[in-house]
Amino acid sequence: MTPTDIVRAFYDRLAAGDAPGALGLMAPDIEWTTMWHYKVEGRGPAAVAEGLFKPLMAEWASFSLAPTGFIAEGETVVSLGDFRGVHRATGKTAEARYAHVWTLKDGKIARFRQYIDTLAVAEARRA
Repeated sequence: MTPTDIVRAFYDRLAAGDAPGALGLMAPDIEWTTMWHYKVEGRGPAAVAEGLFKPLMAEWASFSLAPTGFIAEGETVVSLGDFRGVHRATGKTAEARYAHVWTLKDGKIARFRQYIDTLAVAEARRA
């Protein structure tokens, strides 16, 4: 699979509710950086599950990541897309554009950086 295929597979597995499958695409020492209040402490898929997946699923009644385009050069893939989520506590919907920068190594996701419209997310979180 190409780097873009691997990134697409990550989004597909998340959309299908297959978090273990998405985590399986990651390198054992993945570095994960988000621009939200979620913080992944340390490295590795278990750290991503604890610092991002679990709190994200607890806070949002539903959410989706819909990539609209991919730009790739070598082992780096940038995905552009839309986050849509319904906040569990407020019931408000967030619609935010994002750019995700993925770095792959040896067929695994080694690094992730997220850039997102944090104001749109914050508005949905505000009671």
